[in-house]
Amino acid sequence: MTTLNIDVAIIGAGTAGLRARRAARAQGASTLLIEGGVHGTTCARVGCMPSKLLIAAADAAWHVQHAPRFGVEAAYGAHVNGPAVLRRVQAERDRFVGFVVRDVEALDPSERLEGWARFVGPSALQVGDTRVEAGAVVVATGSTPVVPPALADLGEVMLSNEEVFELPDLPRSVAVIGTGVIGLELGQALHRLGVHVRLFAHNDRLGPLTDPAVAASARRIFSAELQVHLYAPIEAAERVEGGARLHWREAGEPREEVFERVLVAAGRAPSVRRLGLEAAGVAVGERGAVAVDPATHRAGETAVFFAGDVLADRSLLHEAADEGFIAGSNAGALARGLPVEPYQRRAPLAVVFTDPQIALVGQRYADLAGTDFGIGEVDYGDQGRSRVMGRNQGLVRIYGAPDGRLLGAEMCGPAVEHTGHLLAWALQVGMTVTDALRMPFYHPVVEEGIRTALRDLARALGLAGAPEIVKATI
Repeated sequence: MTTLNIDVAIIGAGTAGLRARRAARAQGASTLLIEGGVHGTTCARVGCMPSKLLIAAADAAWHVQHAPRFGVEAAYGAHVNGPAVLRRVQAERDRFVGFVVRDVEALDPSERLEGWARFVGPSALQVGDTRVEAGAVVVATGSTPVVPPALADLGEVMLSNEEVFELPDLPRSVAVIGTGVIGLELGQALHRLGVHVRLFAHNDRLGPLTDPAVAASARRIFSAELQVHLYAPIEAAERVEGGARLHWREAGEPREEVFERVLVAAGRAPSVRRLGLEAAGVAVGERGAVAVDPATHRAGETAVFFAGDVLADRSLLHEAADEGFIAGSNAGALARGLPVEPYQRRAPLAVVFTDPQIALVGQRYADLAGTDFGIGEVDYGDQGRSRVMGRNQGLVRIYGAPDGRLLGAEMCGPAVEHTGHLLAWALQVGMTVTDALRMPFYHPVVEEGIRTALRDLARALGLAGAPEIVKATI
């Protein structure tokens, strides 16, 4: 058996793990990157990049189909070549993955180790025939799809987001189980590419929305385009010729239908099962949840730090990178006898790339329960630029404190990936509602909708008398 002594061992070579490695080395620590699976981050291989490639194809088809509303006749309509769509998705996906794999393979062989790691002590790991003695460990093992028990025996008919992009052609029909981010994005994209799609949820939630008004608007919009079945958990499923027959209830009545494929998007669970965290003194809760200090990413007083999707908290690439930095910096410090330091996180920002898009900024409506706050809103149904583009639907609500500070927003509307960024930046620099209203707004742009919501919020907070243009000081 080989024994390696290292300052910081990092389990997982995804976004969080690679960032943790760089941060630990910046502290002067030696590092070992351990990976038991394929290289190439979740985002590049099975997440944000291939899904956006599929969505881009769906957007192209949608624009052709809806060109007549602008007086533009598409003589032959939109013909979707499924194999060609997926070939482009796979080729571009492989290009993004290649960049990550190349960076990992460029590391000195002594700085990386392939195999599945398991704790055998507070900061000791067993990887195959190699024992790793580390000063600190960063766990960045990501997450795995959750499969509802009723669907467990469907075999290759069942897909997750980790498998859907490997298909050689678009299926004729798909049942999407779950209306979270993955289910909504992929369900709408497949529908717009000509696939017969039904979405199923055990509750009435769409995406990450918690504001009842914004959620209600989103339900109306998406239900008008897609076959969305809320409060309709799948009760049974069996393999049949041509796919799988699913059984559910609607208004108390039993329903069934055969689908060529079943896409499971019912959530993801932390990948910690094979780690043996109890040997490191780390408590593991329900579904693999691990508690860490959000400012240091350390698990209690152990020598173990966590970052990325394994925390099942902010499962987003930019958050994983920030968490990797915090965990890696502190693991490197601890291994070298330096104090573990708290770090300040950036303003929360999440985007769902549906049409219309969904975005959450800062504190959500649910986070503000029991506090005193005001709400300003804009309905995009009659917003100028949105009507020009034929994308005039959705509701945005912005939250503010009684003293005028911006707190957060929940958004469903056109281009909220951009307006959400503006609000996130405003929040991070500590702008008040009045400060934000003093920023420039061009005409005609969708950002004017945010000004409408901010003016509404100013009225709700009693700030409507503050001038948007102030006198110059000499």
